[in-house]
Amino acid sequence: MPSLLHKLIINAVRRKWGKEFPASDDYSSFKMAKGFIELKVSLKSLSKDCFFIALGVLSASFSLQSFLIPNKFIDGGVTGISLLIAARTPIPLYIPLTIINIPFVLLGYRVVGKQFAIKTAIAIVCLMVCLATAHFPQITQDKSLASFFGGFFLGSGIGLSIRGGAVIDGTEIMAIYLSRRFGISISDITVLINITVFGAAAYLLSMETALYSLITYLAATKTLDFVVEGIEEYIGVTIISTHNGEIRLMVVNDLGRGVTVYRGKHGFGSHGETNDMDIVYTVITRLELNRLNTEIEKIDPHAFVIMSSVKDTKGGMIKKRPLKH
Repeated sequence: MPSLLHKLIINAVRRKWGKEFPASDDYSSFKMAKGFIELKVSLKSLSKDCFFIALGVLSASFSLQSFLIPNKFIDGGVTGISLLIAARTPIPLYIPLTIINIPFVLLGYRVVGKQFAIKTAIAIVCLMVCLATAHFPQITQDKSLASFFGGFFLGSGIGLSIRGGAVIDGTEIMAIYLSRRFGISISDITVLINITVFGAAAYLLSMETALYSLITYLAATKTLDFVVEGIEEYIGVTIISTHNGEIRLMVVNDLGRGVTVYRGKHGFGSHGETNDMDIVYTVITRLELNRLNTEIEKIDPHAFVIMSSVKDTKGGMIKKRPLKH
């Protein structure tokens, strides 16, 4: 085994099984295999994160230089404050964008963790270098197109960076910190910050610019949600029915989806009478929801069905098997 690879695997084994193990060759084949698997997963994850961050930085830089800066449009949060400074002063955008984000990187180390802070610092430095050295041409002078597509590419950049485990705008970090400190919801804090930023834009630039900037912000926010959470929406469905066996077979055989069956009690009546029964849980896409409801109605019109949104899934059958028609 190559010396470098061997050392990396040994380090992975020590992280997995504890630093009390000596950095030597005295490891079982099982532990070495586990260490190799962990190293392989870590390198794969790191490569994917670097790819997402690099793509996010390029997308954000393209948005800023080709759409937002030429039209003096802004976005919310730290990026919006930096754009506002760049629009009102001769200072290049990358300077305030970097300086303002520094305290949020330090705060991210405290609130989220070391790995997140390192990735965020690298992403912000890469964005600074990209804005300082790379030059993208202005795509359009139409303000409506510039506000919409500027938000689209900026939201894509921020979302891709988040998928890579970093952020290029520290507003979210501050919102999380203030939420934990004062008990205010993250969404309320974000709204208050952005109201302040857009109010300043209306006063310092113009009301028209502030309104176009609001379009940019809305486009960026929606795009960010799509990039982070995915376009395909999943729905978790809990089915409580006396015909649970038939429903389970229908989901598995007709829809081609996996199910989880767990024991529960069915309470009803004025005295809270209970009966033991199997409860069926499955995760489907929104495209399958109508058919599932129809099939349940055929089996048991009185079934109690609970549906809730699921941001994403990992493993299982839902992403591996095609929809059945």
